[in-house]
Amino acid sequence: MLHSAIKISAAFDSGNIEVLDQTNPHDIQLAIRPDHQSNFYQWFHFRVQGAADQSLVLRITNAAQAAYPDGWEDYQAVASYDRQDWFRVPTSFEEGELLIQHSPEQNSVYYAYFAPYSFERHLDLIAFAQQSPLCQVFDLGATLDGRDLNLLQIGQDDSNKKKIWVTARQHPGESMAEWCAEGLISRLLDENDALCKQLLDQVVFYIVPNMNPDGAIRGHLRTNACGANLNREWLEPSLERSPEVFHVRAAMSQIGVDLFLDLHGDEALPCNFIAGQEGAPHLSDQVLQEELHFKQQLAAINPDFQLERGYPVGKFGAEAYTVAGFWVGREFNCPSMTLEMPFKDYDLRPDHYAGWSAERSIQLGESLLFPIAQWLRSTSPTVNE
Repeated sequence: MLHSAIKISAAFDSGNIEVLDQTNPHDIQLAIRPDHQSNFYQWFHFRVQGAADQSLVLRITNAAQAAYPDGWEDYQAVASYDRQDWFRVPTSFEEGELLIQHSPEQNSVYYAYFAPYSFERHLDLIAFAQQSPLCQVFDLGATLDGRDLNLLQIGQDDSNKKKIWVTARQHPGESMAEWCAEGLISRLLDENDALCKQLLDQVVFYIVPNMNPDGAIRGHLRTNACGANLNREWLEPSLERSPEVFHVRAAMSQIGVDLFLDLHGDEALPCNFIAGQEGAPHLSDQVLQEELHFKQQLAAINPDFQLERGYPVGKFGAEAYTVAGFWVGREFNCPSMTLEMPFKDYDLRPDHYAGWSAERSIQLGESLLFPIAQWLRSTSPTVNE
């Protein structure tokens, strides 16, 4: 009968871990690899083999120096045997190290910072979407690693229609953003959904479900292949450093933007929230009210969204216009909002098995259609009530 020693690996899509010592299952020492040409790190995703029915203690020894150490408090890692069902496992932050304690029931188990969204699933999502007569797929250009940057146009283009843009995963480790985008896309393509049919009579959606495929595959937290934080590149993107932003910005300028949503994840806050353009000198009272109304409508329809917590006004300071939400809002004088989802559980509606999850991110994406419909009614008197 074969007996295998414990083996830890991360040589796969979005894998990230360095093995320091795996000889003692009760004291496995690991470190997260920083993003390429960057000091950012926090995303991890690795596989453990040969540990069935053993009590593992996995120590991430460099957790205290991660990009957002506040994110480790009250955080639990996710695990999966089949890479489909991800569940939370006991995790603690002690003396500067992240400790994951788990006794796997099977010989092969994966651990991750959040449920991964693979590049293969991304390609499947693009392929699924283009099967609908409602959707067209466009190639905006290539990333630094030569991957395709795809844009989904959902709805027939018409100069009289509102243009709604949605981008996701500028920060590749924030995989919940693409899960959320999948929920939105899948619902928009449901030809039996009356709300979607009504919306698409008045609106065209332009969706980039993965802004940073290079970083996602490399197992990065925040940056692309050359270490650029894409959500600080919007003021002056370049083909040499940030082609992803360069190409999306060019398409926006060609098509126009009436409403913009940028989907993200937040390490520290255990809740879903929207950061708008509050405090920006260019912001008009009308756009401010549209953003506030959007948030109120989302909170009214989905109890997983809340209004009480979020970023302080002025958080981005002098960097504001390098951030997508502020640059787009100023450029197009429109509501421009960043939706943040937690890596932790949502503390007011906890799920002790999965925490905040891929499934709940999908459902939040589906529910975005309601505040969009309300925004459309308030700004387009011709829309039927």
